[in-house]
Amino acid sequence: MPTASRREVGQRIATIRRARRMTQADLARAAYVSLATIKGIERGARSPSDDTLDSITTALGIDPSRIVVGSTRTDSRVHAALPSISTAICAYDIPADTRPRPLDELGEDVGRLVQWRLAAQYARIAEHAPHRLTEALGALHHTTGADKLRAAHLVATAARSADAVAYKFGARDLSARLVELMRWAAGQTDDRIAQATTAYVRTETFFAARAHVPGLRALEQAIEASPSPLSHASVAARGALHMRAAVIAGRAGDEDAATLHLDEAQTLGDTVPEAAYDGTQFGPDSVRAHEVSVAVSLGHDHLQRALTVADEWTPPDTLPAERQSGFWIELARAQVWAGRPDDAFESLKVARFIAPQHTREHPWARESAATIRRLKRADAESLTSFAEWIGAV
Repeated sequence: MPTASRREVGQRIATIRRARRMTQADLARAAYVSLATIKGIERGARSPSDDTLDSITTALGIDPSRIVVGSTRTDSRVHAALPSISTAICAYDIPADTRPRPLDELGEDVGRLVQWRLAAQYARIAEHAPHRLTEALGALHHTTGADKLRAAHLVATAARSADAVAYKFGARDLSARLVELMRWAAGQTDDRIAQATTAYVRTETFFAARAHVPGLRALEQAIEASPSPLSHASVAARGALHMRAAVIAGRAGDEDAATLHLDEAQTLGDTVPEAAYDGTQFGPDSVRAHEVSVAVSLGHDHLQRALTVADEWTPPDTLPAERQSGFWIELARAQVWAGRPDDAFESLKVARFIAPQHTREHPWARESAATIRRLKRADAESLTSFAEWIGAV
């Protein structure tokens, strides 16, 4: 990395650190690196390695591409790791010789995969998921009783995080295999919430195949099988399924079903605090964000609803980065349809700022950027630069 680039990287890290009201010592502790390393990076005297950059940006709660502008490192790291994920699950039902680590330790590591998924840090997931999957599967095959149930849940959770990477980076066959692994593992937990979560994730396979009608049917069956909404976790499990059903009903062109499921999700969402339940964010804000998603799914005739929601409400910073960026990407799509390309470009820039990896790999973001560029060919250089970054040219 050239000296000027090192200096710029250090300045960005220092600026964001100060905005987080962290001292250099605070950042060093949170990132598990030495204070001398932080000082050297911030003054531009040394370049952070990939691992150090990941540790620093995780401690700051941001994506690495906020620091290393224009880097294609994420893409290459993700694609390089996908074969290892495939290898890790190819013999999922065959016991390996390795003995499992203590489940508490493994659970902490799998929990970090969940945090990275919600924060849209896909490169980190891709690098760590193969080993976590191997370990979780080993634990499942070498434990009994309550530990076996817990290990099965860890397998399902690790598979879900790996699937987020596979699906968003276009490895749809691998994604489908990971979803089936989730279903296999969840079926061994006797946990109806885990099974509801798996049904929620399985919807990706229907989206990918554009099989919206059978996807809606599968979700409605999952809602019927979900536990009664007696606790926050069970309310969230059922409510998330209704949110997902509303979106896929919209893509199926079934306005009545979309409205029914969104209303049910809103009723349930109003009874629980916004939080991640079994790895799925749910609550009033998530349901509000899905109003835009449902309106966009229903098509051009419903775009005013999406625009109205955005005029009245924006996602709070407390929502996971992936969900926030999804809102802005879908809003941009509605704004393009409404003939508001400038607003759409601003929405895409917000999405990129919040979750660059998610935005760059989202097909609707790429499509909207390409459309905006066609409409405003003579506009600012920043639009062309954005279109090139997202792969729209």
